[in-house]
Amino acid sequence: MPRLATRTQDFLTFQVMNLFKQAQALQAAGEDIISMGIGEPDFTAPPPVVAALDRASRSGLSGYTAAAGIAPLREAIAAFYGKQFGAAIDPSRVIVTAGASGALSLACAALVDPGAEVLMPDPSYPANSNFILGAGGQPRLVASSAEKRFQLSADDVRTHWNDATRGVLIASPSNPTGTSIAHDELAELLQVVRERDGFTIMDEIYLGLSYDHAPKSALTLDDDLIIINSFSKYFHMTGWRLGWLIVPESMVSTIDKIAGSLSICAPTLAQHAALACFEPESLAVFEERRRAFQARRDYLLPAFEKLGLTVPVKPDGAFYIYADVSSTGMDSQTFSQRLLLETGIAAVPGHDFGPAHARKMMRFSYATALPRLEEAVDRMDRWLTRIKG
Repeated sequence: MPRLATRTQDFLTFQVMNLFKQAQALQAAGEDIISMGIGEPDFTAPPPVVAALDRASRSGLSGYTAAAGIAPLREAIAAFYGKQFGAAIDPSRVIVTAGASGALSLACAALVDPGAEVLMPDPSYPANSNFILGAGGQPRLVASSAEKRFQLSADDVRTHWNDATRGVLIASPSNPTGTSIAHDELAELLQVVRERDGFTIMDEIYLGLSYDHAPKSALTLDDDLIIINSFSKYFHMTGWRLGWLIVPESMVSTIDKIAGSLSICAPTLAQHAALACFEPESLAVFEERRRAFQARRDYLLPAFEKLGLTVPVKPDGAFYIYADVSSTGMDSQTFSQRLLLETGIAAVPGHDFGPAHARKMMRFSYATALPRLEEAVDRMDRWLTRIKG
């Protein structure tokens, strides 16, 4: 049997996938399962995108592209960032990737030396740690709090930066909390990292799903960031495996070289289809769906309070609620399992996102239709009433 690399012992298991498999098995056995677990929009690509895919396929546009992606798509992404997020960027800085995962893989390959430490907040999306480990680095989770909106702060960077630290990986809005970093606080954090000659990888995957303020890219504060984004969340194209990087000019040739070896190119037909995402008809659909997500959030927050599930920080983006279930007398693992087996609702225990708040916090996704969320709240109400009974 081949001897595995030592780093494989440190890779985190994404528990939500195990929960997803368990829920699927129950569903296959005839149970009615409401998913508040996996972070996948219930919406799919709108008709113009599907039509564009069909045209590209029929036209034979399925060969390899340049490693950085087709020029029209890079130009469309750059224009979108300027109009939607206030960041004027040259299309040459956009690298089209095989999903946000491909973008993170390329960024870590380019920036993370063996043994290098990268600071992240606890809680964080668990797969991010694995990309750092895969590049030979060491993720270092820094416990955050509700007072900090569960985000990394400038003071955290000052306190925890050491000789091995090379940069930070942050997300705004965040998975699992749905919280954003305030613009002035983000500016201070970025400045502290820059003063230490470090890098900032900024996950803006959920930036388009912002609800309480006009979204601005971190690029409006610092032009030397490495931005991660994706067609999976705001554009509802999860299985199309398409994302992008925005990098400083000085990194373009390096990323292009690495991408040409690691992935050759992002899926070609998906690239041609994604051009239709930026047509007015598609953008109108995405905005209508963004408002639908906001309505779901606005229904669930007061409903959770009535159930006794405390939400320490109001989420202002993404489609997650990070809730404290300790009032039920159960830890998050027990709560998650009993919730699934006794009510048919799948939701993720906090252990997936770091140890700091693992025992008491749960992540609930509202990437499912409002009537199903209403049914979920009704089931939880009856279940919790019975337990307290």
